[in-house]
Amino acid sequence: MMIVALHGAEFFAYHGFYPEEQKIGSYFIVDVEVAFTPTGNINEDNLSNTVNYEKLYDIACEEMKLPKKLIETVAQVIINEIKKQYAFVDTIQVVIKKLNPLVGAKTKYSSVTINYSK
Repeated sequence: MMIVALHGAEFFAYHGFYPEEQKIGSYFIVDVEVAFTPTGNINEDNLSNTVNYEKLYDIACEEMKLPKKLIETVAQVIINEIKKQYAFVDTIQVVIKKLNPLVGAKTKYSSVTINYSK
């Protein structure tokens, strides 16, 4: 089993349930971790035998650009796209942290974690 992960990808986006959140935007941190059995020999030093973490970033980046009311929805669509591009992965975990959420009190972040297992 091999794990490829992307930690602390930072985005400014307009996700939020309240209209004010969708207008002013917020900062988000995204972590993505995928586990899989390599499809080829890792000793070949070939990127096609693994998951490209640059692609994981690109997937997260594209989905973060599309405003949603719930960060749960954003995390799920990131998982769906990873599954589409890397059908061989066994597990995926996506964590999205919304920095300084509007909750009426000083809060560092809120977060959502969604896990997928084949």
